[in-house]
Amino acid sequence: MEQKLISASRKTKYPLDAFIFVHNGLDFTVQQLHGKKQEGADPGSRHVTGRDLCIGLRNFAIKQYGLMARPVLSKWNIHKTTDFGHIVFALIDAGLMLKTADDSLEDFDSIYDFSEALCPDLVLGSKA
Repeated sequence: MEQKLISASRKTKYPLDAFIFVHNGLDFTVQQLHGKKQEGADPGSRHVTGRDLCIGLRNFAIKQYGLMARPVLSKWNIHKTTDFGHIVFALIDAGLMLKTADDSLEDFDSIYDFSEALCPDLVLGSKA
């Protein structure tokens, strides 16, 4: 899997760390929304929307990096939720994520503004 992540990241403006973050953040989001994976469960039953994933990635960033969430994401060239979408679709192209026929890059457009969603006051008060 690591080779696929490296290969996918080289085809974009985002570093490997950004791909690892989004890949791990997907697991975090799915678990938050659907709980632990049940043996034999249909993978489609654990699908998350672009909007759900963006919100989950925000919460994951705050959990992982606290007040440094926004600077860390910025260092990885992630400045808006559409950047998450570009990484997700690169992971899909690499065979590391699945999508449904209804999923599109536009699902990640303007979900939130990083200056508001990752502001220090909100991060300090977050229970994420």
